[in-house]
Amino acid sequence: MKKFVALTAAVLAAGLSITAAGTPAGAHAPYRHHTCTLPTFGPGADYHPTIHPSDFSANVTNPWFPLKPGRTNVYAGTKDGEKAINVFAVSKKTKVIDGVQTRVVNDRLYLNGVLEERTTDYYTQDKCGNVWYFGEDTATLDKNGHVISRDGSFRAGVNGAQPGVYMQAHPEIGRTFRQEWSPGNAEDQFKVLAKHTTYKVPYGTFHNALRTQETTALEPAVVDNKYSVKGVGQIAELAVKGPVEKLLLVDVLS
Repeated sequence: MKKFVALTAAVLAAGLSITAAGTPAGAHAPYRHHTCTLPTFGPGADYHPTIHPSDFSANVTNPWFPLKPGRTNVYAGTKDGEKAINVFAVSKKTKVIDGVQTRVVNDRLYLNGVLEERTTDYYTQDKCGNVWYFGEDTATLDKNGHVISRDGSFRAGVNGAQPGVYMQAHPEIGRTFRQEWSPGNAEDQFKVLAKHTTYKVPYGTFHNALRTQETTALEPAVVDNKYSVKGVGQIAELAVKGPVEKLLLVDVLS
């Protein structure tokens, strides 16, 4: 699952400065006059979403999950009993995955000031405004910065891996989607629980937040809830079942 965590002085020393920021305006793109068929949730063996590359763009403007190049979201909290930092930075780079142009996002997780996980994510948006996830290159590091695992890495179209829906343009309560499908390796899924939640994080208090639930068959004892706000994206992630985890938005850098 995507991990979003807290900022420490070690990250600041590495070159990131956190400044006061107001809530960025959302990009409410008009998705009219288009029809997109989203995949039906079911057994993984039957999961083969139909992809037409010309229907997708690396310009991700979905207000629930906007990916503006050059913007960085910083999250703070705890993970597995340790202080954590997550820097979620949208790059200006794009990459073609399975014939589709995707936006490259650099996701860095720090535990107690030490880089723990380095991930490059690949997102794209269809012509109706739905955000899709086409893969990730992830590396878990030891205390000396050496790669000890690449578990969870996948790219759509490689070794049977399939892309998934990460955020609908118009979220439907109760509908379940696969966010990714790489059997035995990446099997996250999500559903919307509520649309009008109030939630407070260090960055501000938000009303009408979208609350979603993430699970994976690979870790059935773990359930996460995420909160997202139009124009900002994800503001919080917390474990409601499994190891303690609570990660809150502390700043947005442009």
